[in-house]
Amino acid sequence: MPDTMPSDLLEHARRAKGFMPEDEGDLLYRVARERLPHGPALEVGTYCGKSGIYLGAAAREVTAAGTPATVFTVDHHRGSEENQAGWEHHDTTVVDQEFGLMDTLGQFRKNIARAGLEDHVVAIVGQSTTVAAHWRTPLSLLFIDGGHGEQPARDDFLGWPRWVDAGGYLAIHDVFPDPAEGGRPPYELIYLPALASGQFTEIDAVGSMRILQRTSGVAGDPVR
Repeated sequence: MPDTMPSDLLEHARRAKGFMPEDEGDLLYRVARERLPHGPALEVGTYCGKSGIYLGAAAREVTAAGTPATVFTVDHHRGSEENQAGWEHHDTTVVDQEFGLMDTLGQFRKNIARAGLEDHVVAIVGQSTTVAAHWRTPLSLLFIDGGHGEQPARDDFLGWPRWVDAGGYLAIHDVFPDPAEGGRPPYELIYLPALASGQFTEIDAVGSMRILQRTSGVAGDPVR
């Protein structure tokens, strides 16, 4: 398999709406390609599918090498707090005019279809807390990039890292140790608690992306 993301899919990732810098997306692609032979990956926070293309590219490569690989991506597609009207990242082009609500599902589906990744990236449309309450499948890779408010970050930590299997990876986006660089909830309520649990060890970082490996416990064990 190539060391870098295929150029055709990189172009699709570049064109998709989203907030993933290319160097961080490349790291996500590389760790997904490493882990997907060992089981499925799951992303919390889909938006319009930019990061899903990086993950799906890895799934396509792993599948082509002989191991079927799947990425699940969970989102209610109504936008996080910071995507709502009056906030910095609000985009009126993804507002449903009938309901006056954010709706990024259509953009996601188009971007994944254009990239030819529908066989590898599976959308789960619903609240993260609802889906997590019923999830039981061990994960080789969990990528948390959901709502960045305090409660959504706290809920994602309570609901998802427990399903990372032994040796699997937990990737966290928008981790800003310096408050001047960005919001704190992913750092304070996901990254730090994962390290403090003693079950995860940091193994890589690029920009605001942190990669932790589960070095204690197995899928299903509480992380606290």
